[in-house]
Amino acid sequence: MRDIVEDLKLHNTTLVAITAQVPEHSASMRKKHGLAFAMLHDPRNDYAAQLGLRFAFSDELKKVYDGFKVDLAEVNGDPSWTLPIPARLVVDQSGIVRVADIDPDYTTRPEPQKTLDDVKALR
Repeated sequence: MRDIVEDLKLHNTTLVAITAQVPEHSASMRKKHGLAFAMLHDPRNDYAAQLGLRFAFSDELKKVYDGFKVDLAEVNGDPSWTLPIPARLVVDQSGIVRVADIDPDYTTRPEPQKTLDDVKALR
């Protein structure tokens, strides 16, 4: 997505990511990957829950994360063991969601060009 930020600006569009990660962890990710768009913190995944996009980890999945030495409670600043379902929303200027790509498989994401095409289609 970072590669289309400037193209989106040409269409009067702002890219924003919403993450459960505390800002300190997001800052290191932004720096590492050269991300030049806003990243908002969603404490306890409350906004994701309002959208129906929050899920709780099963005990089996917790064990997998423990095996990878991922301390989700530290990264997210929240001991609830919840995450948002990955989603990409295109929202128009009046706040209406016009396109939603949602997939519980975090490895399946729309190509950046699809996002750009979806924005162009709003005109």
